[in-house]
Amino acid sequence: MTDRPALDPDQPHDLVGVGIGPFNLSLAALAHGIPTAPGNPRPLAATFYEQRRAFHWHPGLLLDGASLQVPFLADLVTLADPASPWTFLNYLRTRDRLFPFYFAERFHIQRAEYDAYCRWVSEQLPGLHFSHQVDAVRWNPDRTLFEVDFTQLDTEGEAEALGRAYTRHIALGIGTEPFVPEPLKPLAEAESVPVIHSAEYLQHREHLLKAEHITVIGSGQSGAEIFLDLLRARPTGAEKIHWLARTEAFAPMEYSKLGLEHFTPDYSRYFHALPESARDELVPRQWQLHKGIDADTIAAIHDELYRRTLHGGWPDATLTPGVSVRTAGRVATTRVELHLEHTQQATRTRLTTDAVILATGYRERPLDGLLDSLGPYLRRDASHRPRIDDQYRLVLDPTVTGHVYVQNAERHTHGVGAPDLGLAAWRSATILNNLTGTDPYPLPQRTAFTTFGLTPQHNPRIPAQGHALIPLAHGN
Repeated sequence: MTDRPALDPDQPHDLVGVGIGPFNLSLAALAHGIPTAPGNPRPLAATFYEQRRAFHWHPGLLLDGASLQVPFLADLVTLADPASPWTFLNYLRTRDRLFPFYFAERFHIQRAEYDAYCRWVSEQLPGLHFSHQVDAVRWNPDRTLFEVDFTQLDTEGEAEALGRAYTRHIALGIGTEPFVPEPLKPLAEAESVPVIHSAEYLQHREHLLKAEHITVIGSGQSGAEIFLDLLRARPTGAEKIHWLARTEAFAPMEYSKLGLEHFTPDYSRYFHALPESARDELVPRQWQLHKGIDADTIAAIHDELYRRTLHGGWPDATLTPGVSVRTAGRVATTRVELHLEHTQQATRTRLTTDAVILATGYRERPLDGLLDSLGPYLRRDASHRPRIDDQYRLVLDPTVTGHVYVQNAERHTHGVGAPDLGLAAWRSATILNNLTGTDPYPLPQRTAFTTFGLTPQHNPRIPAQGHALIPLAHGN
């Protein structure tokens, strides 16, 4: 397999997507059947590659009853094209489930149902290639095209064939990867020690429940759901669970209606226009917009803990915020010793446990490995991160005439809405409008009641209307 059979470079794709998670699946669904360019009725030629054998969305966290934190309207397409055949409601119609859903009166659907809906789209939509691992992306200046090298994998995940595709544009949707804090990496990588990331919780749940003492680390939604699941599965008075978090409290997610306007295109445009230093300072302060716990889960945890006090005594469950793990190590063969520090008290202690579940979130997968050959063309910011413009394109040298669009790799340039499912259809529509120049998906100029900043950032493709504040000189 030393040669890479190439598709005909004289008939390149218009778009190649790398990765098939919810965001690139949204892009693929909205790209289906739209025209290539103004006056050109030829449908957009788009293809997408994914290393996994099939679509799966966080399979280790599809707990019974766990719901999305966004309404069902935040599906792959509705907020850009509610008449699309790929809406969640059309999925229900094809399953004869519209009336049950209607009577269920659910605005927030279960996570497992969202996964099933996305899998349905991925199985019906043409142009998706699973078991295809993209190895490299290059710019070919002679052909003014991108070259995409890929490896086709067999059912065991082994290399079966090599290939190369040519395309005018790229869309990177390679997603995020589980984040393991540095002190716990050696233990998480050791097979004999039960330290796992929450992404693998369901695969290990049965084994974890046999542990005498369990520790959950992380104060976000995943940590809360796992703590609740463990609590419900343990006998009253013998729960033996610790729940630790670095945050100052097990805090609710910001879910007020005006607070949610931070997840609108209006806020994304405002954030993008801020100086880099202001953006970097702002993101950590906004953790409660996306790293908190929904109020229903907090209430369910408290209700379960309270129920266990009805006959006297307290549950053997310890919930401690404001704690960080300094170091960790083995005790005997399989037990774990955590060296803890309480930030506010400036005190330290040790905790010995039989299993650790790291609900420590995810980090954007680095783009550098995939884009090594584009390095000389790539423009970076002061922190050496890729610069991304307001149309979700990597800022490249002008000699590169094609575009590389990114999905969920732009939190540093677009803010906390980057990983939010509610902005998926909007971002996909923005990308396709920019790519084709046809505006197949007309987008509203305004999406929030809040005016972010004294100089509102309007959609650059839509003329501004109404009144605007006139900025005064400094000091006036």
